[in-house]
Amino acid sequence: MSHDGVRLRAVMRSVAFLTAGALAVPTLASCGSDDESGKPLAAQDIAPAGRDLVADGGTLRWAVDDVPETLNTFQSDADDATTRVAQAVLPAMFRLDAQGRPQRDADYLESAKVVDTEPKQVVLYKLDQRAVWSDGREIGAADFAAQWRALSGKDSAYWTARNAGYDRIEKIERGANNLEVKVTFSRPYADWKALFSPLYPKDVMGTPDAFNDGARRKLKVTAGAFSVQKVDRKDKEIVLGRNPHWWGRPAKLSQLVLTAVPLDKRAAALADGNVDLAEIDPADASRITLAGRAKGTSTPLQGASPTGKDENKNESRQKKKLSKKERKALAAYLRRQDALRAFTVRRSLEPAYTQLALNGSAGPLADERVRRAVARALDRTELAKVVLKPLGLPAVPVGSHLALSGQAAYADNSGALGGQDTTEAQALLADAGWVPGGPIKDKGEKAAGSEGKKTKKTDDESEGGSDGQYIVGEDNKDPQDHTGKHGHGDESSTHLADGKQYDGRKVKQGGAAGAYAPKGTAAPADAKTGLLAKDGKPLALRFVLPSGTGSESLGAVADSISRMLEKVGIRTEITKVSDDSYFKDHIASGQYDLALYSWPASAFPATDARPIFAKPVPAADGSLNVEQNYTRVGTDQVDQLFDQAASTLDEDESAALVRKADARIWAAAGSIPLYQRPQLTAARKTLVNAGSFGFQTPLYEDMGFLKKGATPSASPTKD
Repeated sequence: MSHDGVRLRAVMRSVAFLTAGALAVPTLASCGSDDESGKPLAAQDIAPAGRDLVADGGTLRWAVDDVPETLNTFQSDADDATTRVAQAVLPAMFRLDAQGRPQRDADYLESAKVVDTEPKQVVLYKLDQRAVWSDGREIGAADFAAQWRALSGKDSAYWTARNAGYDRIEKIERGANNLEVKVTFSRPYADWKALFSPLYPKDVMGTPDAFNDGARRKLKVTAGAFSVQKVDRKDKEIVLGRNPHWWGRPAKLSQLVLTAVPLDKRAAALADGNVDLAEIDPADASRITLAGRAKGTSTPLQGASPTGKDENKNESRQKKKLSKKERKALAAYLRRQDALRAFTVRRSLEPAYTQLALNGSAGPLADERVRRAVARALDRTELAKVVLKPLGLPAVPVGSHLALSGQAAYADNSGALGGQDTTEAQALLADAGWVPGGPIKDKGEKAAGSEGKKTKKTDDESEGGSDGQYIVGEDNKDPQDHTGKHGHGDESSTHLADGKQYDGRKVKQGGAAGAYAPKGTAAPADAKTGLLAKDGKPLALRFVLPSGTGSESLGAVADSISRMLEKVGIRTEITKVSDDSYFKDHIASGQYDLALYSWPASAFPATDARPIFAKPVPAADGSLNVEQNYTRVGTDQVDQLFDQAASTLDEDESAALVRKADARIWAAAGSIPLYQRPQLTAARKTLVNAGSFGFQTPLYEDMGFLKKGATPSASPTKD
C-alpha cells in the first residue's frame, strides 16, 4: 500500500508520488475490447528496439529511492529496489506480460502445469536443462523445498513478511529426473503461478540464520542475466554486472547501477549526468519536455524556475533585476535545461490505483448509508481528469478494487454502488438522519467525525499556509433550518452490502448487496447549500493528506472531492501531515475519516488482495486485527468469495468469483477507486527497451544504448 509519495515497504511494494503537472500534451490512445477484462488503458512506453540495434556494453545508471535494507524480497523491509535487484539476478518461474498476466519464463521453465487434482492438486515443473546457479550447481527440487519450508509459516524462526500459498503446500519432491520438481498441495490453490518467483538458492533459504541475515546485504549465488557485484551504502548504489554463467540471451549492458536519488533531486541528477533513467513527477516531466524544444523557439518558457520569476519576459532585461545570487542560480538552471535536452519523458500508467479510503470504524462513516452517500457524491471521471488529463494519459476511472483494465480478473463493477447522483446521495444522508441546519452545539462540544471529536493537532501536522488545516464549507453562513420530516413513500426494503435490509429506520437480517436509499426517500431541497447536522453535531469529516514533495496532485484531488461533498451538505476538514507520520500515525491507526492512498494491482488478487479487504476480527488482546484493511470495512461474504476464488483451479471460474467479491466491496463503500496512477520516466534518448513498463516485468538483458546511427524498430526481437 502507498499513498502517493509515502512508501510502505512491508506491504506489496508500492511506488513514488504522483502529481498533476501543468503541461498539456496529446492524449495517448486508450485501448478497447469486447472482452470484459479489456486491455491496458495505455501501452507501455520503453522505446523498443531489436537486440541487433543495441550496442554491446555500457553502464545504465537507474535512479531508485534508496539502497534497500535487504535483498530478500520476502522480508518486511523489502522495497521496490529489492524487487528490481531480484528481477535482474534471480530465477522467476512466471513473469508478467504487458497485460499484467503471468507467463512462463522460458529461460527457466520448459513447462509448468497442474497434472493431478485428485486426491490432491499436484503441479509439475520441468526446468530448462541449462538452468544453473552462478556457482555452477543445477537449479532443482532442493531449492524449491528450502523456499517452501522457509515461507510455510510453520517455523517462527524465519522472519518472513508473508507466506500466502506456501502454507498450502504439503510436500515437494524430485520428479522423474533432476529437471522435474513435483509440488503437492494440501488444499487446492488457484494462484500457484505466484509461487517461486523469485526463487532463492537453498543457501539463502536453508536455515533461519541464512534467511534472516544472509541475503540482507549481499547475494553470493544468483541465476539471472546479472549478478550482484557490489552494495555500496556509502555511495548509495548497487552495482549489477553480467553473469558469466548465464545461459540465456546475454545482457547488452556491461553494468546496471541502481543509484539512490530522492524524487525532488532527480531532474538535477539527470542534468548532471549522474543517472540515465528515473521515474519523475509531472513537474520534472514538464521541465524535460520543455527543454527538448528546439533552441530559438518562440514558445514561452514555462515550468519550474530557481528564482520563482517569470522567464517569459526579455531575458536580458530580467537579468538586470536579479541579484548576483539569483543570476548565478538562473545560469545553473539554464545549463541544466540545456543538458536535459538529451532526455525524453516516457509515459504510461502504473499498475496501481489511487483510492479514496473511508474509515468505517467510527463516526458518521460507520453508517453504510453515509459511506454510500459520499461515494454517490463523487464524479470519478472528473477526479481522474485532475491528475491524468494534463499528462496526456487516458482519464478513465478505475472500475475494480482487485484488478486493472487488461488483467484477467478485471471488470467494471462500480454499478454495484452506482455513479455520481447528487439526489441519491442526499436521500441516503436523509435516511441516515442527517438534515440541513438544525440546532448545532457550541463549538466547544464534540462534533461528528473520527471518534466523534476533532483530533488534536500533533507535532507532525504542518503549520501555516495551505499545509495546515482548513475546512471546506465553513464559509456557508446561516444555513436554513429544515426540521420537517421527510416522507419515505414506498416501504419496500433495500439491501445493504453486509447482507442486512432496512425499511426506513428499521433493520433486519437477510438479502444481498445493494447501493440505494429506500425508494421514496426525500432529498432535502436545499441540501446543495445547507450543511448537514444530526443530534446537534455537524456532519464534518477529517480528510488527512501527506504534505511532502510530490503531494500536489493529491491536494488537488482532495480539493475537488471536498467541493463535491459540500454540494450534498458534507463538510470536510483537510489536515496535511508529514510523510513519515501519514501512514503510521493516521492510516494504520485509524486516525482519519477520509484519506487518499494507493494499492498496486496484482496478477493474483484472490491471494494478494484478501488481506486488504478482509473483515476485521477481534484479536486475543481485545484489539481489532485489520490485517491491511485500513478502512476497517469488510463482510463475511467478501471473505468467503476470496476463499472460493483461491481454491478454484478453473481460471475462468476463479476470475468470476473475484469479480463477485469486487462487486460486494463496491457495495460496502469502504474504498472508492479513482484512477490508475501515471507512470512518468525520464530516459536518455539513446536508451532503449527501458522506460515506463506498465504491467510488464522488465527484460533486463535487452536494455541498452542504441548503436551509433541506429533507429529503433517497432518491437524488440528475441535473438
